[in-house]
Amino acid sequence: MLLIHQLPPKPDYLRVKVRRRLKQLGAVALKNTVYALPNTDESLEDFTWLLLEIEADGGSAMLCEATFVEGISNEEVEAMLEVERAEPSSGTGAGSVERVEPGRTWVTREGVHVDRIASAWLIRRFIDPAAEFKFVPARGYKPRPREIRFDMFQAEYTHEGDRCTFQALTRRFAPTDHALQAIGEIVHDIDCKDEQFGRAEAPGIARLVRGITETIPIDKARIERGSAVFDDLYASFRGSSR
Repeated sequence: MLLIHQLPPKPDYLRVKVRRRLKQLGAVALKNTVYALPNTDESLEDFTWLLLEIEADGGSAMLCEATFVEGISNEEVEAMLEVERAEPSSGTGAGSVERVEPGRTWVTREGVHVDRIASAWLIRRFIDPAAEFKFVPARGYKPRPREIRFDMFQAEYTHEGDRCTFQALTRRFAPTDHALQAIGEIVHDIDCKDEQFGRAEAPGIARLVRGITETIPIDKARIERGSAVFDDLYASFRGSSR
């Protein structure tokens, strides 16, 4: 999978930001503005969020699937990716509150991980207590009436600029809840892989979520198990703010 992008000359930090994100994702440069990752759903997710960030900052980008015919072999690309993964990565307002009609079907990609697990917890606890969840393939799904998509391509609620989906939902539905904002920073650091907030809790929560996803194959069960983690995390932040 290829990300092809063009950045504006200003601001200067944007080029540094994009290069850092590509490095952290383990992408390899085939040309100056052409980067490759294995053609997987995770790569699609990572490249899509980066594409949206680039466009939000005034640049342009596109994603495509590629088969190399000449000039470079699949084995060479795979070797480059292996080298990139082996190298240590370097890295260092509230609007009006939205409401939704309760009892909606919230649709997201199957194989849920940290942002989707946390967002589902947020939806059911603070946005739509009667929410039902539906899990679909990452590509090609067309929503039905009364369905709301989240954390997937072209969703009603997904990444916004450099915000992960959990942060975008918090900003729209609970912008003054400082405990949710703290959890959003943790989810962002894990999901976006950029250590933007440097939250000390992130590695531990990442390990807990990894344990859930590696031992529980069913998405609904992952959300139920993960919700207990985020219930406790939320209670800890609420208690510390008193």
